[in-house]
Amino acid sequence: MSKATGGANASVLLQKYKEEPTKVTAKQKDALIMEYAPLIKFIAQKIAVRLPSHIELDDLISSGVIGLMDAIEKYDPKRDNKFKTYAEFRIRGAILDELRAQDWVPRSVRDKAKMLDKTMVELESALGRTATDEEVAAKLGCSMDEFYDLINQVRPVSVLSIDEASTFSNVDKMSIINLLESCKLNNPFNQLKIKSVKQIVTKSIGELPERQRLVLSLYYYEDLNLKDIGKILRVTESRVSQLHAQAISRLRAKLTMHFEEQELEAV
Repeated sequence: MSKATGGANASVLLQKYKEEPTKVTAKQKDALIMEYAPLIKFIAQKIAVRLPSHIELDDLISSGVIGLMDAIEKYDPKRDNKFKTYAEFRIRGAILDELRAQDWVPRSVRDKAKMLDKTMVELESALGRTATDEEVAAKLGCSMDEFYDLINQVRPVSVLSIDEASTFSNVDKMSIINLLESCKLNNPFNQLKIKSVKQIVTKSIGELPERQRLVLSLYYYEDLNLKDIGKILRVTESRVSQLHAQAISRLRAKLTMHFEEQELEAV
């Protein structure tokens, strides 16, 4: 069966399942899951490369299967989004939920990540621009070697914290995933919130150092792994991971500042 044929059959099955779920056999449902199995493995592998070695890839894949099944159950074909895009969202969310449940990031590391974010927020608020690595290191009172060592220590946090409610706001337990989910509702207030987040993320990415922007582009838009990105940039895989962590930390700091400003305005 060709890839195109398989995709077409999967679309037909998905449509049939949404219209008459009781008439889709267990075998057909399994076929639907198998069609998107490579997507689960791809997403799990991308997440796994930034995790400690004791985290099993098979466990991530198993969680991803649960996410795919959830996507099949909740997908609404009447909406203007492709199932693959929705499935990616659900698969990644299920894997991250499993990682959170394992609570594998030590509190000390989370505290260091928050300290780094806070320092960046304070610096960039005072400077009115993106702070350089040297300026952040000086603010922290550490050498550049110590600064890069800190970045390496907080790298695991970048896997999860972009969706942790406590990362951004204690008001209404705001999180990016909750915000993206709520934007599906036909509510002008929700639409305004998601628009503001898109604007701040777009602006923040544009203000990142060139190499950090390139790493994000190659990783999230071109779907390259860290090793391949390293070959393009002619640096080690570890350095690419470090650049990724720095970029995420800067974006997180920008979003933190954005939500804190919103809270002050609401008071």
